[in-house]
Amino acid sequence: MITFDGVTKRYADGTVAVDDLHLEAPTGEITVFVGPSGCGKTTSLRMINRMIDATHGTIGLDGVDVRTIDPPTLRRGIGYVIQQAGLFPHRTIVDNIATVPYLLGWSRKKARAHALELLDRVGLAPELAGRYPFQLSGGQQQRVGVARALAADPPVLLMDEPFSAVDPVVRTSLQDELLRLQAELNKTIVFVTHDIDEAIKLGDRVAVLRVGGRLAQVAAPAALLSAPADEFVAEFLGRDRGIRRLSFVSDASLRLRPDLTVPVSSPVSEAAGRAASAQSPWLAVVDAGDRPLGWVNPAELPRDGTLEGVRLLPYGTFVHGRDSLRTALDAALLSPSGCAIAVAENGGAVVGVATRESLDEALALAASDVGNGDPANG
Repeated sequence: MITFDGVTKRYADGTVAVDDLHLEAPTGEITVFVGPSGCGKTTSLRMINRMIDATHGTIGLDGVDVRTIDPPTLRRGIGYVIQQAGLFPHRTIVDNIATVPYLLGWSRKKARAHALELLDRVGLAPELAGRYPFQLSGGQQQRVGVARALAADPPVLLMDEPFSAVDPVVRTSLQDELLRLQAELNKTIVFVTHDIDEAIKLGDRVAVLRVGGRLAQVAAPAALLSAPADEFVAEFLGRDRGIRRLSFVSDASLRLRPDLTVPVSSPVSEAAGRAASAQSPWLAVVDAGDRPLGWVNPAELPRDGTLEGVRLLPYGTFVHGRDSLRTALDAALLSPSGCAIAVAENGGAVVGVATRESLDEALALAASDVGNGDPANG
């Protein structure tokens, strides 16, 4: 566990970067520092590994004051990932990853073998080991940076806006990779970002800091979105925080209709009869394995023939039992029917359809849970 006990950082010119910070970053969890520029996020992070020393207060690492630990010794036991990876340009990828093991006295053979294992763990091909940083994409370089930070198996990992310099698609991939690694490794991670969506996605706890380095609120993401401490936090979370909160509401409350699907081999007349029986103008067309192909409105089709060859309309899916209510709502918004198709996690077969009415009911229930003081529904 990392603890901040009354920590203040005041520079010689009188500028206060961090002001009386009291905070805990629990063992095995991701704690995210988020806030506007000038709120002391990076300064707080760097005080943990003594790249910056606090003016007042104590930072504890599993109960030990970090000021009692020699800085080089402290830093060798803490992984550190920064923007644009910070790799050594004159070293190969395998030697970049092996940097700390070399410093710890590992043999070259052992350090390189471990580096190759980590290369695979962060999702990079082994043939990249002999390349240099300039030969890799930005996303690949960031993965190498994470591998290097993990090389000595540190219990603590500090990450200072590590994904901010890559495009949105790569950024999402890197976030997912970090969550996958954390599920395996259970590191104590302190992560700095200015992006509230990234903070909410990654954090077990999110600490919102004000300009001037004062803590505004620290809470689990769902609780933060449901009950911001004050107007500053609410404004920082954004006016769409209600939609964001749906990411933490499960799809368990959604009623699914299994009668709104039709095989693609069905005659149009049969589809029309099924739609009439179900009292629905829309049907989800599925293949022989019950996987979705698209939406169709039988009333707008010719009376003869089958659905094969008919132009099907776009659809959206969510994984039943795994995805959130926000994902289901997104899936509905992608469909002209206004409905979302629920699929099984294994194989993608259709489980049922969440209709507009079902989505409305689930959204109303989620809103009532907030009103009843249950911010972490789901």
